Amino acid sequence: MIAELIRFGVVGVAAMATHWCAVAILVPLGITPLLANVFAFCIAFNVSFFGHHHWTFTSTDSRKDTFKRFLSVAVLGFATNECMYALLLKFTGLDYRVALFIVLAAVAGLTYVLSRFWAFRRQ
Repeated sequence: MIAELIRFGVVGVAAMATHWCAVAILVPLGITPLLANVFAFCIAFNVSFFGHHHWTFTSTDSRKDTFKRFLSVAVLGFATNECMYALLLKFTGLDYRVALFIVLAAVAGLTYVLSRFWAFRRQ
């Protein structure tokens, strides 16, 4: 379990860094932070799925089955992410990058629990 948590952390940090960097690149190009967040999610999703499928959880289910379940987890996590991000951007004076970091870190726990016990469950 400890090794799995470490692997989840490594993959999660890689996906989080990918997500954060994509937003940090897109916003200066004129894309709003909330829209940039959507594009960044699509990019980081791939890092997350393939890392977790092949390394963190080493699921015995088919890639197709785990992909569908993990996509559901990721979309739920992203909906939470986008709502929290919108609220932080609207009601605080936080820089969009700081607000995104807070949101990404906050949603990570939800993603782990749902990934571990449902998306990549062991048969």
